[in-house]
Amino acid sequence: MVLGVILTHAKKHPALIPLFVIIGSGGVGAGLYLMRLAMFNPDVSWDKKNNPEPWNKMSPSDQYKLYSVNMDYSRLKKDRPDF
Repeated sequence: MVLGVILTHAKKHPALIPLFVIIGSGGVGAGLYLMRLAMFNPDVSWDKKNNPEPWNKMSPSDQYKLYSVNMDYSRLKKDRPDF
């Protein structure tokens, strides 16, 4: 329904096609980033019974950030106690 309205509007005004593409790709990118945060972030715990504290099982060499500027995770030492 909405896609049909967008396509008919784009046929009448072809200069709006880049706007539709940019807004659509931004929405898809935001949705994918939220899925990445929900699935792979150690702060989120979906299984409280088997793994109640997933942040304690991460080693210092695990990179969970999307992008870090000047950080080499392979040379980090463990500086916290085991629980």
